[in-house]
Amino acid sequence: MARTRYASDRGLTSRMLVTMFLLGLVYVVFVTAFFAIAPSWGVFALIGATVFLLAQYFFSDRMTLFAMHGKEVTPQEAPELHGVIDRICAMSDAPKPRVAIADTDVPNAFATGRNQKKAVVCVTTGLLRRLDPVELEGVLAHEMAHIAHKDVVVMTIASFLGVCAGLITRFGLEWGLWGGFSRRDGDQNTGLVLLAVVAVSAVAYTISFVLTRALSRYRELSADRAAALLTGRPSALAAALTKVSGEIARIPSKDLRAAEPFNAFFFAPAFTKGFSVASLFATHPPLDRRLAQLSKISESLSRGV
Repeated sequence: MARTRYASDRGLTSRMLVTMFLLGLVYVVFVTAFFAIAPSWGVFALIGATVFLLAQYFFSDRMTLFAMHGKEVTPQEAPELHGVIDRICAMSDAPKPRVAIADTDVPNAFATGRNQKKAVVCVTTGLLRRLDPVELEGVLAHEMAHIAHKDVVVMTIASFLGVCAGLITRFGLEWGLWGGFSRRDGDQNTGLVLLAVVAVSAVAYTISFVLTRALSRYRELSADRAAALLTGRPSALAAALTKVSGEIARIPSKDLRAAEPFNAFFFAPAFTKGFSVASLFATHPPLDRRLAQLSKISESLSRGV
């Protein structure tokens, strides 16, 4: 990866490393327990999860753009957007990603791609209509920080255990509901083995899900901090966050439901009205926490710290 001028955060990095270590520990325990219970079943789940994650790794940019109806645009088609990206690249000494626009009124942005050569930054038409150039710069600097920090690779690796355990849990439950829980093969109670497999997989999935969401929240805070320090305008990023979060609340529920599956990619999560989720399972930190961090950065910059 080319080195950039995006600032690192040792505190957040250490928390991310601890989270990755815990995920690895859960993975080792899960694999050991699973193969001790039903070694032959694990091979199929491992192959399925590997194929899925390899596809996500190599084609995440195309898949996400296709799902969000994003279209790559040239400098002639979107000169102002490209101009902002060019300024951020000059400030960060980072290679320029591909630039795309998704035609939706949900104000948001996302970055994807397994490395800087394959990276793409996409903004929605709703975001372009609502933010001024300075606020847009803060949002795009945040998204490009994700690229510089290799967040797509990190989250793909981190989600491997959850995908594997989730597949086993789902197929195990479906098989069990079709009579697998009561099945016996000779002296072996296959139903009990299946039940044990589903239980172990469900526990592993739940723990990995919580840890992966925590990792996602840390990476959002890290991207906020890196963008604020790079641009020197944390207040602009805070204004964009406040504006986007407020505008999302006014978007029709139908449009928000269509966007919710991509919350992990977005600058700010798109939740339908009345949606409530515990912070433990959120992909993004609470708005207050993000604003508080930006406020501290603003104070530090004003004091010249």
